[in-house]
Amino acid sequence: MALAVQHVHLKTRDPKATMQYYIDNFGATYKAEMAGRGVQLDLHGLQLNITTLIAEQNHEQHYGIEHMAVTTDDYPATMAQLRANGVKILEELTPGGVRRVAFVEAPDGAQMEIIEKV
Repeated sequence: MALAVQHVHLKTRDPKATMQYYIDNFGATYKAEMAGRGVQLDLHGLQLNITTLIAEQNHEQHYGIEHMAVTTDDYPATMAQLRANGVKILEELTPGGVRRVAFVEAPDGAQMEIIEKV
């Protein structure tokens, strides 16, 4: 059986503000409106669906996602841009002394992990 990632779904109280966060800070691009629900973004080849809680779904729904990770070839500039945008830095690490990693706060309790490309 072959599986592939189709999308990551973020549920939020404010889809437009969450959309703008991923556009401004991580270079996502707008793909489409999801009629009456929210939007779709392209995050460097990964589809993000951003909606509110969906009334038609009967299973327990939650806001946010724990984290998504992106790599950067210019860690200092990426972190400087995030700071300039007012993004809260939760933690910066250098696991194994090889590359720098940061966790930053995103809307609705989600986090983004920034990984230095080595």
